[in-house]
Amino acid sequence: MFLVYLFTKNFPQVLLGDWYYIIISANSCYSITIKTSKGIVLSDNKNSEFENAVKVMMHHVGEDPKREGLIDTPARVRKAYEFIYGGYKENPAEILKKALFTTSNDEMVLVKDIEFYSTCEHHLLPIIGRVHVAYIPDGKVVGLSKIPRVVNVFSRRMQIQEQLTEQIADAIMDTIAPKGVGVVIQARHMCMEMRGVEKINSTTTSSALRGLFKKDEKTRSEFFSLINSPTGNRY
Repeated sequence: MFLVYLFTKNFPQVLLGDWYYIIISANSCYSITIKTSKGIVLSDNKNSEFENAVKVMMHHVGEDPKREGLIDTPARVRKAYEFIYGGYKENPAEILKKALFTTSNDEMVLVKDIEFYSTCEHHLLPIIGRVHVAYIPDGKVVGLSKIPRVVNVFSRRMQIQEQLTEQIADAIMDTIAPKGVGVVIQARHMCMEMRGVEKINSTTTSSALRGLFKKDEKTRSEFFSLINSPTGNRY
């Protein structure tokens, strides 16, 4: 009964009719590893499960996971993924709410050229680019550093650029409640450069406009003029 419960609770991918090697190791706590007759390794240790998947991937492309230079690679990849996809563990609304301040300013606030790195959800290849974010306050402004932090939250997830643009705009609009928000992203996609059509000089631009940025032509024109103007000297 214990093994049946273990399989259904921790290892739903186990197939009945197969047979298994079961290894129980005790360090700070018990860790159970199961190796099936088909050579599939399952573990209730999430780190080990991820690292085993990396080894399978390396073997699939023709590498030897036991080669000296690759022995520690699965652990490195796991740690890298934990950072690259750290956005799933963060709440953008909470970040913005920590730095809201009352203001009488009702003119455009723009943070431009925010560099970001994300991952294409279709191929798990990098998206590299810059984000321009502007909003018009309606009684509240947000600490400037929170805007790049919100960009990080959404970019450190599996994404498509169009969705990333919308998510940044909606988070700011819903949390700060400004008169309008404008977001533009310009990015390179490694899924188009490293594989497929291999177009290394292409750039993708996407925009999300809310409130006055969508309704008022002057506001919209000012926004696009500012983000397209030369940056000049940095102070």
